[in-house]
Amino acid sequence: MQLLLFILAQFSFFPSPEKPDAKILNSGFIFEQAPFPECHASTLVETEDGILASWFGGTYERHPDVSIYTALLTDGAWSKPKMVADGVENKDFRNPTWNPVLYRSPNGQLVLFYKEGPNPREWWGLYKTSDDDGKSWSEAIQIPPGMLGPVKNKPVLLADGTLLHPSSFETNGVWSMHVETTTSDIQNWKKTEIDNGSFHAIQPTVLSYPNGKLQMLARTQEGVIGMTWSSDGGKSWTTVEATELVNNNSGIDGVSLANGYQLLVCNPIKKGRNKLSLFGSSDGINWEELVKLEDENDGEFSYPAIIQAKDGTVYISYTYNRVKVKYVSIAI
Repeated sequence: MQLLLFILAQFSFFPSPEKPDAKILNSGFIFEQAPFPECHASTLVETEDGILASWFGGTYERHPDVSIYTALLTDGAWSKPKMVADGVENKDFRNPTWNPVLYRSPNGQLVLFYKEGPNPREWWGLYKTSDDDGKSWSEAIQIPPGMLGPVKNKPVLLADGTLLHPSSFETNGVWSMHVETTTSDIQNWKKTEIDNGSFHAIQPTVLSYPNGKLQMLARTQEGVIGMTWSSDGGKSWTTVEATELVNNNSGIDGVSLANGYQLLVCNPIKKGRNKLSLFGSSDGINWEELVKLEDENDGEFSYPAIIQAKDGTVYISYTYNRVKVKYVSIAI
């Protein structure tokens, strides 16, 4: 009850954004054929040339040959998958790579965050930059020890120029989400701990509200999506509590629309990954299903990414049975 009163107080002087009339414009696969049998964990960003997607692909998740790939959507067609990062250490040894996250800075530079390491408990964070909208990439830069960068979902640039990275650790069977911050040019890394309460929470996504308020929603082991709020620009956060949203212990992602309405993509089922839906909310508390993206008896449709382009179109990508990456564009 105290959390609800806190939230209501923050929004009492701002009108609630209206629920959009979401309509699917296009849907399909980013590729039909690829130089890998399995793939997972896609991410999206808008560039001057179109929508750029990235994901990891290889023999299977955790295999040392798993690398990071990209493809570009222009004029309704996707380019062929291109490998842009791998975990090769020398001619005799390589690590798998994981969870790419794309971000475009205010100066137009693209950043590709990703992980390298044998598993999520022992991986480390790296990033590459591109000054030509992803046509070429810099050498990998390792994130300082103790930091990982955004673990699954995109960072958010705050009004004061702080870049907020939603992050998490898995240590000795304990999941814990936190935030990391940098300057807009990815310098001066700092970590802010969050009281996860009774939740094992990872892979948070950040939503923005009027008056500088922030919300993070996260995957948990407790059967529901967890949430935490900040009223001071991400410097401190409330203890993680439950939302009304079911979570199947799988990845989620959200985006704050230009009009202040919130969107979230998740698997709204207790077990399995065979249903994936787009939800909407005006306050981050009350959510309703807007679009069923997938709803089958079996299969895996998971680890979504969502962005809103400058023209207002919403783009979503997600894993499709571990063999393809599907995308959907939605008019809002």
